[in-house]
Amino acid sequence: MLYADIAMRAVSRSRYWNQAMLLSLVFALARLETMRAEEPAAPAAADRGVEIELRENVPYGTGAGEALTLHLAKLKNTEGRLPVIAYIHGGGWRAGNKDGHKLDAIEAAKRGYLSVSIGYRFAPKHQFPAQIEDVKCAIRWLRAHADELGIDPQRIGAIGYSAGAHLSMMLGTMDSADGFEGSGGWADQSSKVQAVVAYFGPTNFEAPYPAITVPIVESFLGGSREQKPEAYKQASPVSYVNAGDAPTLIYQGTKDILVPYEQAFEMANALSKAGVPGRVELLLGLGHGWKPEEMVRTQAGALAFFDQFLKAPAATN
Repeated sequence: MLYADIAMRAVSRSRYWNQAMLLSLVFALARLETMRAEEPAAPAAADRGVEIELRENVPYGTGAGEALTLHLAKLKNTEGRLPVIAYIHGGGWRAGNKDGHKLDAIEAAKRGYLSVSIGYRFAPKHQFPAQIEDVKCAIRWLRAHADELGIDPQRIGAIGYSAGAHLSMMLGTMDSADGFEGSGGWADQSSKVQAVVAYFGPTNFEAPYPAITVPIVESFLGGSREQKPEAYKQASPVSYVNAGDAPTLIYQGTKDILVPYEQAFEMANALSKAGVPGRVELLLGLGHGWKPEEMVRTQAGALAFFDQFLKAPAATN
């Protein structure tokens, strides 16, 4: 994430930018996520003898006639029901690749989770609520195949980055009555998760955003705030917060030029009022993408958070 941070700083210092430049940046950041999955990882001594089953491009449903797929990782020869962590990539709802979290999924599997990295449809071809419908479908697929996969359907967590963080928070706050379940499949299953970790994700689209972010949001939501006021409310995780929502950990940089850190405050206030446990960690001086050492530290914290809420007695929706 070091190069992502450098790119964001360069844009923030420039007086001249246009939508083409912005979209190039979005795609560049999405490519950085994919590159993480392509980097070779030397096995640690503690990993020797650990066998991971990796299934790639597993179909989990359909969206507008398109096949939706995910990567899945788990330890071989496990006993009992495993908790689940679902990774959701970023990229402004219009780019990115589930490959970017393949290694993360493998690391989570080593820790005793069945883990998946979810692919979803992109804007502007597929606008809101397509992306939300897709990730909901993925969670329903997991529950529908709980016996086959050997998972506990009441211990599913979601972790996302940027746009993926937004989608993760939607999974943690939306109830079935809130809608946007889509028609991708497995309609008899719940799409709500039991724990969420969100890295620098939008929480309230009705609040002001920097000019650099506006075209990204408009591409996702299909228009401006004035043109689509209901969509801006419906796509905001803060709109759905109530008692019983998923415990949530939010990581947010205070110099994020795409997502103002006040967004984390808004979500924290809503969760606190509803009595939902969790915390917000502000990283002073960091932007929308961090140096490797901060990613390593926060990812360790994320897994510890999931251990706390997904390896304890089963939660309820």
